[in-house]
Amino acid sequence: MYDLRGINHYQPVKAKSKEEEANSQPETMGGVPFANTIMAKISGGHLVARALKQEGVEAIFTLCGGHIIDIYDGCIDEGIKIIDVRHEQTAAHAADGWSRVTGIPGVAVVTAGPGTTDTVTGVANAFRAQSPMLLIGGQAARTQYHQGGLQELDHVSLMKPITKFATSVLDTERIPELISMAFREAYNGRPGPSFLEIPRDVLDAQVDEEGVMFPTQYRSRGRMHGDPELVQQAADWLSHAKQPAVLAGSQVWHCRATTQLLEFSRRSEIPIYLNGAARGGLPRDWPFHMNYSRSHALSQADVALIIGTPFDFRLGYGNRISQDAKVIQVDLDYGELGHNRDVDIGLVGDAGAVLEQLTAAMTPTRKSKEWLKQLREVEETKYKEAEPFLHSDAVPIHPLRLAYEINDFLTEDTIFIGDGGDVVTISARTIQPRQPGHWMDPGPLGTLGVGTPFAIAAKIARPEKEVVLLFGDGAFGCTGFDYDTLIRFNLPVIGVVGNNAAWNQIRFGQIQKYGSERGNVANLLAPTRYDRIVEAMGGYGEHVTEPQQIRPALERARDSGKPACINVMIDPNIFSSGTRRQTMYK
Repeated sequence: MYDLRGINHYQPVKAKSKEEEANSQPETMGGVPFANTIMAKISGGHLVARALKQEGVEAIFTLCGGHIIDIYDGCIDEGIKIIDVRHEQTAAHAADGWSRVTGIPGVAVVTAGPGTTDTVTGVANAFRAQSPMLLIGGQAARTQYHQGGLQELDHVSLMKPITKFATSVLDTERIPELISMAFREAYNGRPGPSFLEIPRDVLDAQVDEEGVMFPTQYRSRGRMHGDPELVQQAADWLSHAKQPAVLAGSQVWHCRATTQLLEFSRRSEIPIYLNGAARGGLPRDWPFHMNYSRSHALSQADVALIIGTPFDFRLGYGNRISQDAKVIQVDLDYGELGHNRDVDIGLVGDAGAVLEQLTAAMTPTRKSKEWLKQLREVEETKYKEAEPFLHSDAVPIHPLRLAYEINDFLTEDTIFIGDGGDVVTISARTIQPRQPGHWMDPGPLGTLGVGTPFAIAAKIARPEKEVVLLFGDGAFGCTGFDYDTLIRFNLPVIGVVGNNAAWNQIRFGQIQKYGSERGNVANLLAPTRYDRIVEAMGGYGEHVTEPQQIRPALERARDSGKPACINVMIDPNIFSSGTRRQTMYK
């Protein structure tokens, strides 16, 4: 027999001998025999809610289902907001978005079967983006196991390849323990999602509250530092390099290391480029924050520091960095070091901790003024190439003019979300967030449809912030109907659809390969009035066909106080440089 006590393990209870049993008195509680005492009962759904509350969860994202309703009842008692959306993919993306904005894992709760399968894309996107989140899925009752219960499916096997941790919860008493385990694994090494499947009868069961273990101290508060000897060697190389360059990626934001990045930049005076969630991590006018010259800098660098971003397609699998450069790579995940190309120094560690180490170990030296001058000249040349299009009065509207107007419209407190293919790619250098953590995009999985869910999460988590999102028209079609959720919860966000009536990032490659007759197959859309769709739901909408109309429409959307959609017709025959070169496939 076992008594569930203590925080980390079960304590065995020694059975009494017959003599001890005969001589013992009944246990009492307040003078009343224990056997007659009514123990406090708690249901599985309430245990879920209490465990989430203990973790700091303020909201769950969900679409209702009979398997999971007791969790709602628990969340009401615990004061956790219940944000019900129109599609489970939205719930998963919103949980991912919550994690990115707050640093606390977002939680999605969905029903069994199709409810859980509908979240697969959102969970996979969080997995590739290294975003910690928890998905809780329902399941048929244990008593119906393998009997073909309603929506019964092997969810755990489905989720294992795209999560850090996936399991079934088969005992009501163990719900808090397994939730703590799921959160711990979400932060283990490289962050990512966890999944728990909880059968309906496990959630509905009532158990003695005193018999439930609530873990409270089960994660380290420490940060992983790099090997001191390797850090010193890396600092020496960076200190004496003639043409050094730094690329800082999403882990800089995940580790909340933007202050450390700025201090490192101040001491090292090395040009720094930002990608992914790190965008906004340095002031826009910072003298060593570069934007347009990244390809040139990495291809010519003699020492390159790559921190918190993998050698994936965005870096040509590492081949866009000079083969002659000494490469220093910093990552939370040991398995990412030297993945796709050799590195000279690999450091496993928290981005902030390693940046602090490097800053302390750097030897201030006079950096090559010629190198900085060269990069600034490239920056100026690239900007001048784009400048005519930023101010273009052409109709249909040039996508860069739209990007320019959006960037000029952003405030110091605006969270920007990009959800699209070519329209976001072509805008990425022009639209610059003003603060750390104020840029959100899908990440390396390239998932379309994150825009509305990310906006829901961002506005609930940070109601004082303005949220602006740029859709491609194809992306809007994925989860745009969840404007219904924005409207029901009174979440005023400003959405802009770059409408070229095509899946343009794919269309270009098809035309190049097969010619226009076959190249325009399965990639053309209607020039839909998405603004009218949002208006019909109860939001604010405007249709824009001329560049001079963009800024006034944005201002009116801001003033409306409603979830807004500005439908902007852009030129379908303008493509980003990356799309023209098809760099995503190289």
